[in-house]
Amino acid sequence: MPRYKTVEQIQHIMGNVEQIRNIGIIAHVDHGKTTTSDLLLAASGIISMKVAGEALALDYLDVEQKRGITVKAANISLYHEYGGKPYVVNLIDTPGHVDFSGKVTRSLRVLDGALVVVDSVEGVMTQTETVLRQALEERVRPILFINKVDRLIKELKFTAQEVQQRFVEIIKTMNYLLSEYAEPEFREKWAFDPVRGTVILGAARDKWGITVPIAQKKGIKFSDIVGAYERGREGVEELAKVAPLHEAILDTVVKFVPNPREAQSYRIPKIWRGVLDSDVGKAMMRADPSGPLVYFVNDMRVDPHAGFVATGRVFSGTLRAGEEVWLLMSKSKQRVLQVSLYMGPIREVVEGISAGNIAASLGLDTARSGETVVGVAYRDLVAPFERLRYVSEPVVTMAVEAKKTADLPKLVEALRKLSIEDPNILVKINEETGEYLISGMGPLHLEIALTFLKENYGIEVDTSPPLVVYRETCRAQSQVLEGKSPNKHNKLYISVEPLNEETIKLIQQGVVVEDMDSRERAKILRDQASWDYDEARRIWAIDENINVLVDRTAGVQYLREVKDTIIQGFRLAMKEGPIAMEPVRGVKVVLHDAVIHEDPAHRGPAQIYPATRNPIYAGILISKPTLLEPLQKLDVRVPADLISSVISVVSKKRGKVIDIVYTTPTSARIMAELPIAESMDLASELRSATSGRAFWGTEFSRWSPLPESLMPAVVKSIRTRKGAPPEPPKPEDFIPPY
Repeated sequence: MPRYKTVEQIQHIMGNVEQIRNIGIIAHVDHGKTTTSDLLLAASGIISMKVAGEALALDYLDVEQKRGITVKAANISLYHEYGGKPYVVNLIDTPGHVDFSGKVTRSLRVLDGALVVVDSVEGVMTQTETVLRQALEERVRPILFINKVDRLIKELKFTAQEVQQRFVEIIKTMNYLLSEYAEPEFREKWAFDPVRGTVILGAARDKWGITVPIAQKKGIKFSDIVGAYERGREGVEELAKVAPLHEAILDTVVKFVPNPREAQSYRIPKIWRGVLDSDVGKAMMRADPSGPLVYFVNDMRVDPHAGFVATGRVFSGTLRAGEEVWLLMSKSKQRVLQVSLYMGPIREVVEGISAGNIAASLGLDTARSGETVVGVAYRDLVAPFERLRYVSEPVVTMAVEAKKTADLPKLVEALRKLSIEDPNILVKINEETGEYLISGMGPLHLEIALTFLKENYGIEVDTSPPLVVYRETCRAQSQVLEGKSPNKHNKLYISVEPLNEETIKLIQQGVVVEDMDSRERAKILRDQASWDYDEARRIWAIDENINVLVDRTAGVQYLREVKDTIIQGFRLAMKEGPIAMEPVRGVKVVLHDAVIHEDPAHRGPAQIYPATRNPIYAGILISKPTLLEPLQKLDVRVPADLISSVISVVSKKRGKVIDIVYTTPTSARIMAELPIAESMDLASELRSATSGRAFWGTEFSRWSPLPESLMPAVVKSIRTRKGAPPEPPKPEDFIPPY
C-alpha cells in the first residue's frame, strides 16, 4: 500500500468530499479497539508494523500506556487506496470503559461510520450495546469487526465449524440490537451481513482479518485459518500476509461508510435544529466547501504550549486561519488563529480545512464541547446543533485538596481546565467547608482525572473516598404556598408536584428542550405525556436536572420584569434541594400568582430569589420528599456452575437479578441491577466469587427512590459531610408561620 509522505497530499484529497470517510472505533473495554487503530496507523506508515498492537500509538497519554485502556478520543487522518483511487480516512479511537462514555458521545457527532469491535469470546457486552445505541441515535452507520478469533482457536480449541457458529451467534445478537435501536429506514440497509461484506473477522494482535467476499476472492476457508494456528507463529504470519486486517477494514470502510455529502443529507435533519430549506441548511446537506462556514466543536483540549485546541467537524464552508467567527453557545466573536489536522498527538498546521473533514483550531478559547461556530455574517441566521445527549450522569464525587497550600491557585485553574476538557467532570466548591468537589461517571473516571492533575499540572492532592451523588424529589403534590421577599413587598404563590415518567423521558432524550418553539413543545407534551396543552405552552424553564417551571398566572403587573430573576431563583433552588443539599430531579414547579413591587429597587435578585426558593423548598418537604439513588446495570457472563455465586454477590449489595439466559448449555448471562453506593468493591468481589472466570460490564441504569429505612442515616451523613446541621430543615423554616 502506498504511504503518504506529505500533509499536502492528504489535504489535496480532503478537497474532494467523495474521497473522505469519517469513522470511529467503538467497543466494550478491552475488546481490542486501540490495537486495531495501531494496525491502521502502521498500514499508513505512521508507526512501524513491527510494533503495531504493542505501541498503542493513539494511547499517547502516560496514564493510557500504563493502564492499557483508552480514556480520551484520539484523532488521526489516514491514507488508503481502494479501486485505484486515493482516500482519506479520518479516524477517531474512542474509550470503551463505561466511565468515559461521554467521550464516545462527543466523537460520534462528527462521524459518519463506526467500526464496532466485539471480542469473539466475550461476545456482545453491555457497553457494546450502549455504544451501538449511541451510534444509531446519531445516524452513524455501524460496521462489525469480530476480533480475537485466535482465542476461539487457541484457548477454547474450537473447530472451524464451532468458530463459524460463534460468529453466527454474535451477528444475530448485533442485528437484533440494530433492529431495536435503528430508525426504520436504516434497519435493513445497515444490517450486519457477512455475505455482503459488512462483517470483518480477524485477530488484531496477529494482524489478519477477512470478510466473506475477501475470503471467496482469495480462496481462504475457515479450516485454513484454524490450520494456520496449528502451524504456529509461521502459519499466523503467513495468514497476515495473505489477509491483512488493515486492508479488510479500510476496504470495508471505503465501500460501506458513506462519504460526508451522502451522510450529511440524512444526518443533518437529525442533528441540526435549523431550517433545511435555507441557504445554510442546503449547504450543510451537500457538504458544500464554498457554503457558509458551520463548524461543530466536539472536543476541547489544553495544549501546554498553545492553550485551548478546539476539534470538530466542518459541516459547511471552509475553516481558515485568520477568519473571524461567531460562537452561538457562548455568544462571542473570536478569531481562528490556526487550523490543523491531527496525526495522533501531532497537529499538522494547514491553511484551511473544507466541509466534510475533522479540523483542529486555535483561538476559540470560549468554545466548549457542543459549540456551533459560524461565519460572523451568519451569526443571526444559523441555528445551533442539537445538544449532545449523554447516556450516563456524574454519580460519584470526591473532595480534593492541594497537599501544598501554595498550589491552591494552580489547583483552581487546573480543575477549571479539566472540566472544559471533559464536560462529564463537574467541579464545585462547598461554600461551608471550602472543599473542592469533583464528580464523575465512576471511581475510575475520577482516578484518571486526579492522575491528569498530577501529570499535566504537577499538583499533588489529598482526596476523600469516592462518594455517591444522590438526587432529591417529591412524590406528591403540595398546596399553593406563599413565598415572601425579605422586604415583604413581593409575594410569589407556588406549588410543586412530581413530573410523570413520560415527561422525564422526553426531556432526558432531548425531545423536549427549553429553547424550542413553545407550541411544538406543548403538542409533544400533550400527545406523549398527558399535559394540558395551555399549561405546556407556558413552560418558562427546564433545568439540567429535569425540573420544569410553569407560569399559570394571569394579568400580574410587573411579572415580565422579574421573569428572568424568578427563573434564576428556580435554577438555584434546584441545584441544592432542602433535604440534603443534593440536586433536585423530576419536579414541576408551578407559579400560580404573584404580587410584584412597582419600584425596581425593591424587586432585585436579593428579594426575588428567597421568595422563589422558600415555597419550593417547603413544597418539597410537605410532599413525600425522598432521595433518589443511582442504580447501575450489571451484565455478567459466567460458567453455569457459578450462577449462584454471582447471585449471592448481587443480593448482598441490595441488588436484584433481572434475567438469566443460558447462552450455551454450560454458560449463562446474568442481567442485574444494583445501587452504585454498594458497588465500589464490585470488581474484586465478583473476581473472588468466580475465581476470575466471569466477564462483566456495568452501565448507569436509572435513579430510584432510596429505601425509607436507609433515608435518615444517608441524609445525616451527607449533611454532616457538607458542614450542615445533621437534621434536615422543616417546612416552617421556609414559610413561617406554617
